[in-house]
Amino acid sequence: MTAETRETEVLVVGAGIAGLAAALAADRAGAEVTLATKASRPESASTWWAQGGIAVSRDDPAQFKRDIIEASAGAADPDAVDVLVDNADSAVRDVLVDTIGVEFDTNGEGFDYGQEAAHEEPRILHVEAATGKHVHVPFLNYIADRTDVTVLEDTAGLELLRHEGEVYGAMLECNGEVTPTYAGATVLATGGIGALYPRSTNPADATGDGIAMAALAGADIADMEYVQFHPTAYVGDDAGDGFLVSEAVRGEGAVLRNADGERFMPDYHEDADLAPRDVVARAVTAERDATGEVVLDVSPLAFEREFPSLAEKCHDAGVDLPHVPVAPAEHFLCGGIDVDDRGRSSLGRLYAVGECARTGVHGANRLASTSLLEGLVWGLRAGEDAVGNEVRGLEPPELLDRDPDLPGNFAAGKFHRLRRVMDEQVGVERTSDGLGRAQSVLRRLKGEVDAYARTRTSRSLYELRSASVVALLVARAAAENGESVGCHYLVDGDERAEQAGVTADTP
Repeated sequence: MTAETRETEVLVVGAGIAGLAAALAADRAGAEVTLATKASRPESASTWWAQGGIAVSRDDPAQFKRDIIEASAGAADPDAVDVLVDNADSAVRDVLVDTIGVEFDTNGEGFDYGQEAAHEEPRILHVEAATGKHVHVPFLNYIADRTDVTVLEDTAGLELLRHEGEVYGAMLECNGEVTPTYAGATVLATGGIGALYPRSTNPADATGDGIAMAALAGADIADMEYVQFHPTAYVGDDAGDGFLVSEAVRGEGAVLRNADGERFMPDYHEDADLAPRDVVARAVTAERDATGEVVLDVSPLAFEREFPSLAEKCHDAGVDLPHVPVAPAEHFLCGGIDVDDRGRSSLGRLYAVGECARTGVHGANRLASTSLLEGLVWGLRAGEDAVGNEVRGLEPPELLDRDPDLPGNFAAGKFHRLRRVMDEQVGVERTSDGLGRAQSVLRRLKGEVDAYARTRTSRSLYELRSASVVALLVARAAAENGESVGCHYLVDGDERAEQAGVTADTP
């Protein structure tokens, strides 16, 4: 099942905005680039799902930096924040506006900057509430047309090729065939970990592959306890029926109400419905537990005119507007593969960008509409830096496939078990005892999956392995951090904190 080898100067694994930016920068620097993506359609990349938009500094970069650090619960790396903000406007202008021609919304006088939670001023460039697909599709088309970029669709990274602290490429799988792909530098841009939770705003195949591959190769991983939950995902009849209701809707005036019709956010934070995401997510959880339901009331705005795509989704789902039932859903991982200001990991020739990377920008909680920006900025910097290394071949690891295929429902059953423990014990609120129980379950699960992976090679099995590795990393990091910070929030036993906005002290 192992095919002939492939060589490329720069290998990028993942085709969201971060991977595309890395490929663009490497191509501009004259490198031969191979871009591998599990996606076979744009919807399979997290970028496509982004709604709100992309933040820029406008005329006040200092305020933008303060907003990022405040939203991060003071845990953001100031140097990383400087890199993000100082490069924000130029990167957006160069790539998104001038190169691929994204037509952000205007208001007759210029860009129509949106307002979102925890931003001191309107600074969000957007295309209605569907910015991601309006960025991703033209960007992907532009990269696919580049002469020196080879795009491999429906292709998954299984394992990194490493030797003595350096990475020389990856084992790539497509249609059951595994190809050792040697590269001068490898850039991981594999997105988030939404598949580890029953309710998520991520695509279904966000199994944390890049983080797992890097961790198993010995790369430093950091801040895995900081899993951000978006407070307003539509609650469908089944977990898979939900969809994100953009923060921009609250930015335009929508408010949260409990089952008693009460607007509750002013009781939790001075910024009410525009408080930081971690605060709002905990408040929504508390009110759902106390009253049975939380809805987003969109009556204060012209919802169908201002957000026609979201309104159409609501109508298709049978939502009785103006009240949209919502609940928190896993949204973004603030931690990941630890990297520097150029996306360089602790392993030589290995870079990580986008959600799988921990740049330090987000600290313990991400400011709204900074994920696309971080992917763009770090993608450009990593892609440029990755050029110039010699391609070296290694003896690839032997991936065995000698035992019978596993039952068709094998991976689904294991994923159900994993998601249940992550939802119950490693979710919006956590307890020390619960995190201990989660680690026990996840260690057993990982052991079971490892045993099967030794003699079988399939994408579904390796995705399950990635998910079990990453879930254990999240639970372990959460257990080791005894302080409630940002989106890592500990409660004492079954007692809820009096104030969902408290983030500094351990209850």
